[in-house]
Amino acid sequence: MKQVFHKVMSFLMAFVVLFSTMSFTIDMHYCGDTLVDTAIFNKVKTCGMEMEKPSSKGCSITKKNCCNDKQMVVDSQDELKLSVDTFSFEQQQFITSFVYAYINLFENIEEEINSYRDYSPPLVVREIYKLDETYLI
Repeated sequence: MKQVFHKVMSFLMAFVVLFSTMSFTIDMHYCGDTLVDTAIFNKVKTCGMEMEKPSSKGCSITKKNCCNDKQMVVDSQDELKLSVDTFSFEQQQFITSFVYAYINLFENIEEEINSYRDYSPPLVVREIYKLDETYLI
């Protein structure tokens, strides 16, 4: 069971390292003040009400575009350095006791050893209550 625990913990640590070092952008499309769509790894879908830019650079009258696109950039962490010196003694003690209790939580519970399981009781030859002449009234 400890091997499974170690595999799960190593997978979780790899997952944390992967997502803490990965940067990504979140694209959002607003139509007026209403959020229409968000996208993380692909282009955002629009509402179809965008206004085209005028082709001529002359004098033209255009309306203000009601649609707006925004981008949020989530930067990654450049340096990964975890030092035990940054934890106080109480924090180290808590982490140690938590990990110890968690590992022991999943230990296999041993079966109770029953030496009489395969023992069959002796056959009754005589009824003892008749021999002693004791009866329940």
